[in-house]
Amino acid sequence: MRVFVTGGTGLIGSAVVAELLAKGHTVLALARSDASARAAAAAGAEPLRGGLADPDVLRSGAARTDGVIHLAFGNDFSSPEALARNVAEETAALTVLGEELVGSGRPLVTVSGTPWVPGRASTEADPVPTDGPVGGRGRTVTAVLGLASRGVRSTAVRLPRTVHHEGTGGFAGLLTDIARRSGISGYPGDGSQRWPAVHALDAAVLLRLALERAEAGTVWHAVADEGDRVRDIAAVIGRRLGLPVASVPAETYGPLGPIFQADQPSSSTRTRQALGWEPTHPGLLEDLENIRP
Repeated sequence: MRVFVTGGTGLIGSAVVAELLAKGHTVLALARSDASARAAAAAGAEPLRGGLADPDVLRSGAARTDGVIHLAFGNDFSSPEALARNVAEETAALTVLGEELVGSGRPLVTVSGTPWVPGRASTEADPVPTDGPVGGRGRTVTAVLGLASRGVRSTAVRLPRTVHHEGTGGFAGLLTDIARRSGISGYPGDGSQRWPAVHALDAAVLLRLALERAEAGTVWHAVADEGDRVRDIAAVIGRRLGLPVASVPAETYGPLGPIFQADQPSSSTRTRQALGWEPTHPGLLEDLENIRP
């Protein structure tokens, strides 16, 4: 299968490209810069210059391939307005990709975050939030799944709060970056809230399986660790960086503060049973031992 991948040179995307190529697929990778194009080519993909704001490029990529995996998302989380711009850009891009695939029966795999449910681990049957800081993303993913009724084999892989590799990535990576800048390995509240996690290489396998096998309109959870306590995550970061560990105000994390505070364990039982997915790489706390001072 020839696959169009957006975000193919990021932490998750580079793992997905490698996984696809290893299983005999070919990859057309969206590249928004010369550096990204070089990285995509070095990985064995064909680069397609452009970004999420280039609808003609997106249409071309989808038209030239047998399926799409969408991973790209803006990385500016500095303000509610910046986060909203990221969501709006992704919504417009997925609208273009979806319309290009209507009636084709080809797969469109997109991603979102795992939902949180008070008092228990969320499952694949739970809806994603459609309000709050990332509610727009939930509405967009819901619309993508609705394309199943229009001849698109659309599916969503929900990624946990931290997708990690060699001690970097996800919300835990943001905690590490803030710790380096502030001199404190912090966590909001009492740190008892739990975040799910998955290794990027395991997530890549699930994204490939969804592309190859998932039925239209289905949802999957890329969860290896059901929930690691945030204060335990901060403790490893603090030890690796030689910094004190302490509770800090949720405002430290800007528009992501409410999400950082939430207890949000998540299950992948159905995903493992239905697709035969089984994570094999290190869990988050073990992987954070790769953080360099």
